[in-house]
Amino acid sequence: MSKSPTQLSLEKLRADGYLAEVVERWIPGANIRKDLFGWVDIVALKDGETLAVQTTSYSNMSARVNKISESDTVSAVRKAGWSIQVHGWHKVNNRWAVRVVDVS
Repeated sequence: MSKSPTQLSLEKLRADGYLAEVVERWIPGANIRKDLFGWVDIVALKDGETLAVQTTSYSNMSARVNKISESDTVSAVRKAGWSIQVHGWHKVNNRWAVRVVDVS
């Protein structure tokens, strides 16, 4: 991939008018990435909406949806009124395309 799924989702969200930031972090020494609440890569804000996004490749979407549904933290995020989406990226006719699944 020339751009990561995270970069692609940031571009999409910002083009859609969201204020969006990456909330996963790199843990040096352990050489792992840690997502916010164990599954949020990006938090985006717009017009009173808070959106939590897990971004991945198109082929890995079902694993990410399952990861969110099995998380101990997802109910608290839902109760807080956040929307939750999984973005799955793939190329169609040599252009990036996204499938968005709402798992709120």
